[in-house]
Amino acid sequence: MAKATTCIVHLRVNGDDYEPGVPSHYTLLETLRYVIGLTGSKQGCDKGDCGACTVILDGEPHLSCITPVLAAEGREIRTVEGLAGAGRPHPLQDAFDLNGAAQCGFCTPGILCSAAALLERNDAPSRTEIREALAGNLCRCTGYTKIYDAVESAAAVLRGQGGGGTGNGE
Repeated sequence: MAKATTCIVHLRVNGDDYEPGVPSHYTLLETLRYVIGLTGSKQGCDKGDCGACTVILDGEPHLSCITPVLAAEGREIRTVEGLAGAGRPHPLQDAFDLNGAAQCGFCTPGILCSAAALLERNDAPSRTEIREALAGNLCRCTGYTKIYDAVESAAAVLRGQGGGGTGNGE
């Protein structure tokens, strides 16, 4: 029987450096959750279909459940835990709260990461661009309208044009 190979992987997660020893077959999700202890990224489908495990890798959303940990070595990784800063929630986190965009919350970390990556490259996305950016994130609890409203609201805050929630889902 073959013995599992363990390797040291160099990861930069949310601005911090880690060098855990992990089985070489581990995914980025397994390493984040079960080795480093960052449990915000959720383990959903384990095959890249649901988006609950989405993290930001070098500025782009990636499905951590199908990303080999060795493919993330030396790259900038940001998880939902890394969105907030200076003791304040990210505008997306505030907007999700104010707009009632989170239901059970299981999918929310992945959606927040996908939306944050979108807003970092486009501070005024159209509703269509928001839909496209979140197309890989499945939510079984909402009708998505409040999620789209929250992303639009956060974009306005990030642009310095106000914010808050509409509260009406329109």
